[in-house]
Amino acid sequence: MRKHITVDISAPPAVVWAVLSDVESWPEWTASVTSARRLSSERLQVGSRVRIEQPRLPATVWTVSDLVEGEQFTWIADNPGVRTRASHRVAGRADGSQATLWIDQGGVLGSAVGLLYGGLTRRYLQMEAAGLKQRSEESAAQHRV
Repeated sequence: MRKHITVDISAPPAVVWAVLSDVESWPEWTASVTSARRLSSERLQVGSRVRIEQPRLPATVWTVSDLVEGEQFTWIADNPGVRTRASHRVAGRADGSQATLWIDQGGVLGSAVGLLYGGLTRRYLQMEAAGLKQRSEESAAQHRV
């Protein structure tokens, strides 16, 4: 199962990246995350672990597997029978930024989990994209004042 969403944001990529990479603040701007707590390192980097709690889902520990500072990061969560990979990318545009969020689920139970939680996953991606857009644009506006 693979799902993704892309959103245009009227804020510079550095602002969007600052919002996106501050994972502990996610519960402040998206209702799809109720708690995010770093388990290692003070800043997001390869190997960082973050415990995420979401409504209707078990708490999950994500491990950053790939990171290009200011541009993108990918993290992986391994659960029995399912490996979930989520990527977050920020790209500059003439009028601001574009963020793309996507999630892949694989493994023996990946297809079944994808069918069971596909609608919820889509809604959460939409909530996260909308929240990222709003928080980034608000932050950019505050810095222009």
